[in-house]
Amino acid sequence: MKNKQVTFMLVGLSFVLMLGFSAQALAGETYPIALSLAITGPTSDVGSPYSKGVEDYCKYVNDEKLLGDDKLECFIRDDGYKTEVTKRNFEDFLDEKIVFYLNYSTGSTMAMRKDFDEEKIPTLPASFHAGNLVDSTYVFLPISSYSSQAVGLAEYVAANHKGSGKPKVALFLHPSAFGRAPRDDVKKAIAAGLNIDLVEIVEHGKDLDNTAMLQRFKSKGVQYVISQTVQPPVATMLKGAQSLGMIAKTYGEAGKITFLGCHYAGGPDLIGLAGSAAENYYWTTSYKLMTAPGPGTDAQLALAKRYGRDEKVAQSQNYTNGIMVVQVAVEAMRRAKTKGKKVTRASLYEEMLAMNGYNAFYPLTTVGPVTFSKTDREGVDTLQLYMAKDGVFHELGLPFASEYVKKIK
Repeated sequence: MKNKQVTFMLVGLSFVLMLGFSAQALAGETYPIALSLAITGPTSDVGSPYSKGVEDYCKYVNDEKLLGDDKLECFIRDDGYKTEVTKRNFEDFLDEKIVFYLNYSTGSTMAMRKDFDEEKIPTLPASFHAGNLVDSTYVFLPISSYSSQAVGLAEYVAANHKGSGKPKVALFLHPSAFGRAPRDDVKKAIAAGLNIDLVEIVEHGKDLDNTAMLQRFKSKGVQYVISQTVQPPVATMLKGAQSLGMIAKTYGEAGKITFLGCHYAGGPDLIGLAGSAAENYYWTTSYKLMTAPGPGTDAQLALAKRYGRDEKVAQSQNYTNGIMVVQVAVEAMRRAKTKGKKVTRASLYEEMLAMNGYNAFYPLTTVGPVTFSKTDREGVDTLQLYMAKDGVFHELGLPFASEYVKKIK
């Protein structure tokens, strides 16, 4: 009897072990990715909705089994916009065997390009600085660079200016590599024939009164200001211009200034900060706004509702931005799996470089396809112009690509 009991226990144990192995097999693989960004501190107004977009889409991937039985694991850490903290976070993430990395700031991306190359890990930053791609092979930009955006806006100014002579333009820049990124490329475009007169380049400070700068613009005959910075200083400038009666009510209005901006210098949050002073502000990005109806915007609003986000987050282009970078990473994983490859840093890098031509990726969160290759790691090439009207940014015309960027590359 005792022998029978022992035999029964051994059979039972082996059955339990078999069940354990089967459950493990059915559970599939887990693919760790990571993000370090400024949820607090400078630019947290951008980083907070961005992190929520990343978090929500990762949940969605797992909840909807977009990778089959495999799972996405996402590590998100606040770095307060401090490069040294970002670097420490990245080193910790490496211990988690991450296969894909999402970085944030221009400063940290520039400082860590060599680290990404050394680790051979595909990296998508929130920074669209073209310089991120220099002396690097593993950094990819999600959308058109700041340079492409600023040059594209300058082209729009030149093409639509109705006054006599060259339109007089000023650049309003963040005092950092992030802000200065388009400066030289705008100058190169002018040298290549872009018909604008670049009157002044201003790197703003923390001054809450832009009166002296705006009056100087007026004395120099500035008709257009293109901003490459974040929303708060743009809001301060617009409020100042409104109090001085300088804002053009129609594009290129004589004796007034028409204000324009690149991705982080505009969007729905700018209207919240600037109020009526943001009216008639022109802004460009490669992301779709929630004011443009379609399957992509419907899906984003549904995603935000599903995971309990408020209206402000749901409408933010930076929530869209966070969603989109995870979409790209997951698409690379899906393609690798479809080809029977193991999902690794190497296979994901191969799939990123192959996203072009017929293999371009259409995420529906952007106004054009995501395309990458060995010679082009700048993602969505097209831009959409938006204009603030009645407190909402609306599409203006069709998506476009900068012609002069092609000439100066």
